[in-house]
Amino acid sequence: MPKRVMQGIVTSDKANCTVSVKVERRVKHPIYGKFIRQSKKYAAHDPENRFKVGDTVRIRECRPVSKSKRWEVLADGE
Repeated sequence: MPKRVMQGIVTSDKANCTVSVKVERRVKHPIYGKFIRQSKKYAAHDPENRFKVGDTVRIRECRPVSKSKRWEVLADGE
């Protein structure tokens, strides 16, 4: 089964080896049909501390790294 990949913006890089990534998606309202923006934050593993606040990154599902980290930041070529 392929691992999920999402794109988002780094909102925090204060923790060591961890970045907080905000992912936005558009969903259609079931009754009114209007498109609504929903966002969610994910804690992603960044072992080299390369990414800073405001960077656009891609994250991929991975094995649990800690209690809250189940995502890893992809390098540019992956």
